Amino acid sequence: MSVAFRRESDDEHKEPEFELPIPVGPNLVTPRGLRLLGDEVARIEAAVAATSDEEARKKLLRRLRYFHTRQSTAEVQVAPADGSVGIGSRVTYRLNNGDKTITIVGGDEADPAAGSIAFFAPLARAIMGAEAGESVEYQGREDAIAIIAVETDPETQG
Repeated sequence: MSVAFRRESDDEHKEPEFELPIPVGPNLVTPRGLRLLGDEVARIEAAVAATSDEEARKKLLRRLRYFHTRQSTAEVQVAPADGSVGIGSRVTYRLNNGDKTITIVGGDEADPAAGSIAFFAPLARAIMGAEAGESVEYQGREDAIAIIAVETDPETQG
């Protein structure tokens, strides 16, 4: 029988498991984001200790390595005190005749459905550094976004 038709085990044909990808660039977080990373590390460590299933344990350890890396590389950012838009800022803006409020946070704590976006999102990049009353370019349109209000989001600071 040809070696091509022999199969030693199913494990030989599984896709290799790679580490979870670490986003490129700085790992900027709010003080709350650093706390959330620590909470997630503790939660995963408890799950690892509680599981006896080897496959589940491998997946948990993989997630744990990711969150340990994110925790150790986190650069805590405090919202700008000068009233300009930055990480930790709650911003009310007008785009396409509609007013919206968002909070700019680190990548791991972003939740667009809850109104928090990552600092590297296109919208956040467009308004970073702007102040209330200014208009900024967005998607090739001059004065596309009008900044209505900027304040420090107290939830991100602790």
